[in-house]
Amino acid sequence: METATRRAPGLGEVIGRLLGETRQLVADYAELGILDARRAAIRLAWILGAVLVAAVLVVTSWMGFIAAGIVFAWGRGASWPIALGIAALLNLVAAGVLGWFTFRLARELPFTALLRQLRGNPPGDPGE
Repeated sequence: METATRRAPGLGEVIGRLLGETRQLVADYAELGILDARRAAIRLAWILGAVLVAAVLVVTSWMGFIAAGIVFAWGRGASWPIALGIAALLNLVAAGVLGWFTFRLARELPFTALLRQLRGNPPGDPGE
């Protein structure tokens, strides 16, 4: 009776299997990353669509509010040009406030904390 002796795999076979498993592992992670990115892109599209619809609704509501203010002022005896001028002035003030807010937000560039950390600079004031 012959006993089958099993030969231990050689170093080349072990390295070959290791490379094959590593390649498959990297491929699996890449596929997972692609699927996550696709899912995130679809969700981002839905979010941007919802924000766009909400922005249109807010703008139409604002226009209705301004129109109601104009009609109210006209009903109280103000002339049309004065009522329209007041509405335009309110819109300019609101746009100025939003512009100021936007410039305050854009003052700090994105990833400044990461860049500061990578450069080894001390942390800045949290309120900056």
